Amino acid sequence: METKSSQERESEQEVEALKEELAEQKKRSEELLSQLKYTQADLENYRKRVDKEARDASESLARSLLSRLLVVQDELDLAAKHAEDGEPGGALKEGIAMVRSNLRSALESVGLERIEAVGRPFDPTIHEAVEKVQGESPGKDMVVEEVLPGFTFRGQLLRPSMVKVQLASGTTKEEKEVE
Repeated sequence: METKSSQERESEQEVEALKEELAEQKKRSEELLSQLKYTQADLENYRKRVDKEARDASESLARSLLSRLLVVQDELDLAAKHAEDGEPGGALKEGIAMVRSNLRSALESVGLERIEAVGRPFDPTIHEAVEKVQGESPGKDMVVEEVLPGFTFRGQLLRPSMVKVQLASGTTKEEKEVE
């Protein structure tokens, strides 16, 4: 009988130990759940803050560009008024040159860059050939005329340059062999 009661006591002790461990694990689980909820709330707040900052930055950039372009608009209006009033062409030409210069600097200030094309090797990633002429020199196909300028915005292609390309002397032979 003593073995039974010692076994019972051991069992009761094990049960008590297991209950204590279960209570500790429940407490730990609740703490972890609470931490998870706080972390999720922090993450959601962070997302909202980042979204707001991105919207604000975008709006600020747009506002800055618009204020610069309004100056260009004012100058265009003034140039048009001078043209209507019949002032000499020199003033109109000067006004238009000033507008072009201010517009170019406003666009460059936000990251727009013109692609230099004339006199450079033809690159299909930034140039679009609208006309091809046969050349005499061997080597690479070269851009000889820019029909419409191309631009990059912060290092990424916005619009390719439309160009006239002088083909290298070996290009037509290669094209004929392909055909």
